Amino acid sequence: MITVHHLDNSRSQRILWLLEELGVPYEIVHHKRDAQTRLAPPALKAIHPLGKSPVIVDDGRTIAESGAIIEYLARRHGGGALSVAENDPAWIEYLHWMHFAEGSAMLPLMLALYTMRLGEAAAPLLPRIQSEIANHLSYMNAALEGRDHLAANRFTAADIQNTFVLEAANAGGRLGEYANLARFLAAMQVRPAYGRAIEKGGPYTLGR
Repeated sequence: MITVHHLDNSRSQRILWLLEELGVPYEIVHHKRDAQTRLAPPALKAIHPLGKSPVIVDDGRTIAESGAIIEYLARRHGGGALSVAENDPAWIEYLHWMHFAEGSAMLPLMLALYTMRLGEAAAPLLPRIQSEIANHLSYMNAALEGRDHLAANRFTAADIQNTFVLEAANAGGRLGEYANLARFLAAMQVRPAYGRAIEKGGPYTLGR
């Protein structure tokens, strides 16, 4: 049985969604953020030295990092249904989007979140942060022009991986000028497996 160490309002929602899409049995260990700091609880350090979520335990293996977990689960338990084979012409496209989410897109969004707490002291940083957010969102928006999915012309784990990016952007009210991204996000959020994941994982709201 796969165990998912799930932190409220975090990237681990991706993992629950993926498992629901795959129809793979799993159990959830819930972890709550500190009400003041919004950080993960110390208990997660007992699971993995980074003390972050998501973390899964499967067949004695402890695996961290959402991208690695998604790739592992899609390959080991999904029979390739939501991944793309290396001999498929769309594999490089899929690989790109799997890494784009955390390698590029999330950094400026996280910086925007953190610098909000600095008030006026953040002013010198904000133009660069906002320009990078716009750069990434514009790129994603263009990639979805005339398309429903990011890779392989079908629903894959890359869509799951990048939906969190768009939810984080949307929490800051940033999708209004990106029609393709708003359309894509709405389509992802009405998938039955997405709804089941929220039912099991608990309330899911990303702050600004």
